[in-house]
Amino acid sequence: PLLNMARVVVWEWLNEHGRWRPYSAAVCHHIENVLKGDARGTVVLGQVDPQLAPYIIDLQSMHQFRQDTGTMRPVQRKFYEPSSAPGKGVVWEWENDNGSWTPYDMEICVTIQNAYEKQHPWLDLSSLGFCYLINFNSMAQTNRQTQRRRRLRRRMDLAYPLTMGSIPKSQSWPVGASSGQPCSCQQCILVHSTRAASNSNTFAGAPLLSVGSAASAAAAGSNNCNVGGGAGGAGQAKAEQGAPPASTHNGPAGGFPHCPPPPALPSTHSLTINGQNNLNRPGTQRVSMGTARGSIPPGVPALPVKNLTGSGPVHPALAGMTGILMCAAGLPVCLTRAPKPILHPPPVNKSDLKPVPGVNGIRRKTKKKHLRKGKNPEDVVRRYTEKVKVVPDEDCTICMERLVMSSGYEGVLNHKAMKPELVGKLGKCGHMFHLLCLVAMYNNGNKDGSLQCPTCKTIYGEKTGSQPPGKMEYHVIPHCLPGYPDSKTIRIVYDIPAGIQTTEHPNPGKKFSARGFPRHCYLPDNEKGRKVLRLLIMAWDRRLIFTIGTSSTTGESDTVVWNEIHHKTEFGSNLTGHGYPDPNYLDNVLTELSSQGVAEENLKE
Repeated sequence: PLLNMARVVVWEWLNEHGRWRPYSAAVCHHIENVLKGDARGTVVLGQVDPQLAPYIIDLQSMHQFRQDTGTMRPVQRKFYEPSSAPGKGVVWEWENDNGSWTPYDMEICVTIQNAYEKQHPWLDLSSLGFCYLINFNSMAQTNRQTQRRRRLRRRMDLAYPLTMGSIPKSQSWPVGASSGQPCSCQQCILVHSTRAASNSNTFAGAPLLSVGSAASAAAAGSNNCNVGGGAGGAGQAKAEQGAPPASTHNGPAGGFPHCPPPPALPSTHSLTINGQNNLNRPGTQRVSMGTARGSIPPGVPALPVKNLTGSGPVHPALAGMTGILMCAAGLPVCLTRAPKPILHPPPVNKSDLKPVPGVNGIRRKTKKKHLRKGKNPEDVVRRYTEKVKVVPDEDCTICMERLVMSSGYEGVLNHKAMKPELVGKLGKCGHMFHLLCLVAMYNNGNKDGSLQCPTCKTIYGEKTGSQPPGKMEYHVIPHCLPGYPDSKTIRIVYDIPAGIQTTEHPNPGKKFSARGFPRHCYLPDNEKGRKVLRLLIMAWDRRLIFTIGTSSTTGESDTVVWNEIHHKTEFGSNLTGHGYPDPNYLDNVLTELSSQGVAEENLKE
């Protein structure tokens, strides 16, 4: 029978993008050796790869655990034909932004190798849901949406381990001996409960998986025993263990810009799980056997693990160690996970996109010709200040010298018309500073003809930012946001390409990246939501929405980041804090816009 044939074993872990990333062949050999000795044991990955020193795998619950942070990720044991790429030790890799090489997901690697062996000149990955074209003549990958090209290479490595005989029950669970129902022993209850936590956000009343005979499941080709796996799961800001960073979205192994789903292809093999017909994807020959949702059995304690937003009473490190200890003792435990955020609305036809009532147009563009030239610093300071004849004995909050003394910038800045002892008072707020200090502050800013009081943040003139050139679009879609059942939704789409920094940016002449674009944001289509949109348009025209700096989530420098005006990027949930319902958001963002000098009175002007 097919289940007794030789199979190549590849162990994989689930990254924060919902992609299964393969361990190296050497690590997989190590895991298999431990598995042979103790199917319920623990694998210390640092014993074979020093870079994986913080990680262990608990074979009982099929989870990888990072000991220093407490991060847990599902793992799976996947099977391929001996003649496939992992069986031959063939690794296909793409060149990332850092100039290093990143391996493709294993199923993509297998597909590329099959086309390569058949001497196809090129391979279209749209059948796998990715907008990439592989050209074997030039050994390059092309993004069909952006036309960006990356080099790829084929190299030989250690072949992945080979296994003989039937798939162990712990890997093919919950297929029963004959009836297809899961076993009710303590071990199976434990495995079921931990897997249910990884694959499901809502357990109550969810049906168990019922699969037909093992032979019919194996008829589609190699077997993917998806134990402990599942879509999503809370991850860290960057991918771990050498996977590409979250910002690297131009290669199929990192964040994936997906094409529209291709037309369904006819297939003679299918697997029905929970009433859904899951056709095999072309070229991958895989069958999922264990990704179904299940309910927590009575008496199984649930440990709600704290997710990235800080919610949940149990820290992940404590919960992970508790779970591993309980597993080792043979006790059932369920490690629950935060549900995945709903970032986007259901698909919308172009004919259903409508202009926003009361807002002119549907897009704004910022080009290089819109960038404002600097104005004479002395003229700007004089415009918004008046000289003080009787100087009070207090500190200048810019240079921290007494106002009755000379400016701390004396000798640093040479402005003949601005003597270092002169003191000025800002017209609106009345705060006093050395005039030379105000000139120094202006020179250190955007030089756009405006001043902002360093004490109370009052803005003088029209403040503009250093946002790179890009495009802003806005329209109404026929869907409701949580908390606004009677209103449609305003969708804002920002798109900024990568480019070269100018003199107003931190590192002039150096390239800057633009990750995660286009970015989709949402407002309720009501009176206050439209007012916020009009002010956001004004802020966009003044180049205040984005800036170039260091990302607080990935740590990447010289990249486009948000500029202190919060947006809601989560459409159907509020798991990250950037979604709805949030009854205070519209008032909060109006306050943030006002602090940037963009207020309702500006609309009347």
